Amino acid sequence: MERLVYFEDLGFRGYKSVWDYQEQLLAVNLALKSNETTHQQTNNYLLFVEHPPVYTLGKSGKREHVLISETEMKEKNIDFFHINRGGDITFHGPEQLVGYPIFDLDKFKTDLGWYLRSLEEVIIQTLAVYGIKGSRSKGETGVWIDPDKPGCERKICAMGIKCSRWITMHGFAFNINTDLNYFNYIIPCGIQNKQVTSLQKELGRYIPIDEVKPIVKENFARIFEVNWEN
Repeated sequence: MERLVYFEDLGFRGYKSVWDYQEQLLAVNLALKSNETTHQQTNNYLLFVEHPPVYTLGKSGKREHVLISETEMKEKNIDFFHINRGGDITFHGPEQLVGYPIFDLDKFKTDLGWYLRSLEEVIIQTLAVYGIKGSRSKGETGVWIDPDKPGCERKICAMGIKCSRWITMHGFAFNINTDLNYFNYIIPCGIQNKQVTSLQKELGRYIPIDEVKPIVKENFARIFEVNWEN
C-alpha cells in the first residue's frame, strides 16, 4: 500500500495557531475513522515550523520544572502553554526545526514505541550527515549525544506526542541554531543535570535551517516509507 503524506512548511508561526491547526487535522481524521465507509480515507501530514519563544508543559509535566515566573516570561516575551502531549517541559524558539507528524498509525504500525524510535532515527540519520553520532538514552525519548558518558550527556532533539485512536500529533524539536540560554529557565523534559545542545554548538558554525529541512524530510520518507503529496 502506498503511503502518502501531505507536507507543509509553515515557516515562522505562533505556537497556538499551529496547535489549533494540528487539532483540526486530527479531528477530521478521527471523524473519518469513526465512519466505517470512510475509515480508510484518513490522511497523513507532516508539518515543519519555527515558533517564537515558547515553553510547553506536557499533560504529566510538573510546573516546578519551570524556573521563572509568568511575569518574568512576559518580560522576556516567552509564551507558555500547558498542552495535551506526553512529556514534561520543553522550549520552542527561532532556529529550531519543529516537526509535527499527524500520522494514522493504522497505515504504518500500531506501536508507539516503534513510532518514537522511528522519529528518533530520522534525527540520528540527519546528524550522521553532519558527522555527528546521535544516540538514544535508555528510558528517555529524544536524541542525545554521548548519553553514556556521565557529565557529557546532551540532548539535541526533544520529542513528545499525543495519540488518539492511533492518530498522532505533536512531535519533535530539533535544535539547529537555537539560543540555548532559554533552557536555563527550565528543567528540560524534567531531566536534571543533563545538558541541551544544538547543531551549531556541536559543529562550531552556523547551519542554515533551510539546509537541514530537506535532509530531515528525505530521512522521513526513507524511514517511514512514504511519498510526498504537496
